[in-house]
Amino acid sequence: MNASHNTFAQKYITPAEAVRHIPSGARIYMGGGAGFPQEIERALVARAGALENVEVVHVLTFAGGQYLEPRYSRSFRHRALFIGAPARTAVNEGRADYIPIFLSEVPALFRDGLLPLDIAFIQVSPPDQHGFCSYGVEVGVTKPAAEAATMVIAEVNPQMPRVLGDSFIHVSDIDYMAAVDYALPEPAHKAGTPEQETIGELVADLVPDEATLQLGIGALPNAVLAKLGDKRNLGIHSELFSDGVVDLVEQGVVTNAAKTLHPGKIVAGFLFGSQRLYKFVEDNAMIELHPTDYVNDPFVIAQNHKMTSINSAIEVDLSGQVCADSMGGYFYSGIGGQLDFIRGAVRSKGGKAIVALPSLARGNISRIVPRLREGAGVVTSRGDVHYVATEHGIASLHGKSVRERASELINVAHPEHREELRYFMRQQGW
Repeated sequence: MNASHNTFAQKYITPAEAVRHIPSGARIYMGGGAGFPQEIERALVARAGALENVEVVHVLTFAGGQYLEPRYSRSFRHRALFIGAPARTAVNEGRADYIPIFLSEVPALFRDGLLPLDIAFIQVSPPDQHGFCSYGVEVGVTKPAAEAATMVIAEVNPQMPRVLGDSFIHVSDIDYMAAVDYALPEPAHKAGTPEQETIGELVADLVPDEATLQLGIGALPNAVLAKLGDKRNLGIHSELFSDGVVDLVEQGVVTNAAKTLHPGKIVAGFLFGSQRLYKFVEDNAMIELHPTDYVNDPFVIAQNHKMTSINSAIEVDLSGQVCADSMGGYFYSGIGGQLDFIRGAVRSKGGKAIVALPSLARGNISRIVPRLREGAGVVTSRGDVHYVATEHGIASLHGKSVRERASELINVAHPEHREELRYFMRQQGW
C-alpha cells in the first residue's frame, strides 16, 4: 500500500455504505460511458426501498441500468443527457426525462447551477504516489460533474486505466472511496454489412492526407477506419474513439504529426472498446482526454486544419435536414456532439463535415425521405449539412438550392425509392 493509500485509508467505505449518503429527493450523477460505477449501482438498487424521488443524471452508459426498471420508479427517476439503450424504454414510457442539449454545453449545466448535483458517483484508477486518480475512460462529462457536486464518492478500480490529459482528481477532493475490482465493459462485436463497407470506401475517399478526424463507434465508423490504410499522417480530435484508431496507430497511419492543435496527441472526451484498447491507453502520452466543453467546442475543433467530421443519422429529408436523435416521436439517442463537430469542421481550414448512413432501414424503409417523420427532431439543420454519404454515393449539398440538393439526395437514395422521392419533388414544384 503506497503513501496515498495510507494517508486516505479512512475514506474507504463499501458500496453499501456509500449509497447511505443519498437522501430521498437528492439529485445524483453516475459516471458515464464505460466508467459507470457498477458496484455502486447494485448497492443503490438494493437500497431502493428506503429512497423516494432520487434523480439520477448521466450521459450514455455502456453498463448498468437496473435502477431504470419499472419496479423502482417510485425510488428513482432518470434525467438523460443522452439516451443509451438501458434508458430508452424508460424515457419513452415517461418514467425518465430527456434533455436535448449539445454535449459541449453539458458541463456548464453543472458548473452554472442549472443542474446542481448533490452527489457524483464516479469510477477512477487507483491513486498514484502523489494521490492523483485518473478518471480513466470517461472524462468528458464526469470530470465537470465531480467538480460541481457537493459530495464525490468514487469506485477505485485497478482495472480502470490511468489515462492522461485533463483527466485527474486528487484523493483530497474525493469524500469517500469504495474499492472494487472488475473488468470494464466491452462492445459486442458486430460484423459490418456490405452496405457499410461500401460507405466506408466512399467516405475514406473524402479524407485527405494529414486530416484530423472525428468519428464515433460502431460498425459504420469502423468501416471507414478500415479503409484509411493508405492515408498519411492522420490525427484524431474526437468526442470518443475505439479500437479502429489503435489499428491505424499501429499501422503508422494515425501519427497526429500534422495536427495544428495538440500535435502528436489523440484528443477525445471518452473512449469505449476492447481490453486491447484499455491497455493501449494506459499511461500513453499520445492520449489526452478532456472535458467536453473543450473537446466539443466548435471554436476549438476549428483550430484543427483539415478537420473531417463523420457522423451518422437516422434519416435525412430532401431539403437536407438531419434527424439523429429520434424515430418520429420516439426518442432514441440524443443530440450529442454531432453539430458541435459539424460546425467546427466546416470552419476549419480545409475541413469537411460528412453525414453517413445506409440508404435503407429495416423493412426496406428509405432513410432518405421526402419529409422527416412527424415528431422527428432536427439535430443538424439543412444549412449545416455539406456531404451525405450512402452506399450509393456522396451527395454534395453545400451551396446548393433545395431543388439541387433534393436531386443530389435522390441519386444516393436506394433505387427502389427514387421514383417516389422524385414524385414528391415534382409535387413540391422543385
